[in-house]
Amino acid sequence: MPRNKPPDIALMTSPDDAEAQFYEALQRGDIDKLMAVWSDDDEICCVHPHGPRVVGPAAIRAAFDAMFSNGVIDARPEKVRRVVSHGSAVHSVVERIQVMTDEGPQVAWVIATNVYLKTSLGWRLVAHHASPGSSQELPEVGETPSVLH
Repeated sequence: MPRNKPPDIALMTSPDDAEAQFYEALQRGDIDKLMAVWSDDDEICCVHPHGPRVVGPAAIRAAFDAMFSNGVIDARPEKVRRVVSHGSAVHSVVERIQVMTDEGPQVAWVIATNVYLKTSLGWRLVAHHASPGSSQELPEVGETPSVLH
């Protein structure tokens, strides 16, 4: 049976809409808004840096609830690479995360892959896989186009 989405969640008409709502929910510590971005499918999965694979809406909610118990997550996408094809999208993201330490605010970097599917309810997140990153992630390694247009 589908779970009801909170009424204040905007329709996600693109993968970018879904991603924006995902990061906004992290920054606000809003578990209901965060879970509204996820698909209701039992096979959705999430991996946090150095963490196990978490599968299913209830387990993912519990994992983010535990993270929010320490406060909001000030994660902001710095670099996004997108591959979109018909009803699916894969975003490779460099996340800049502001964390408070005994020495004051520090920046941590995370490399994440977000996978979105187009559903009858709009675009939904079906996988989030995050790995530790570093400030060296910011310069991108890529091919230089061989032909100028």
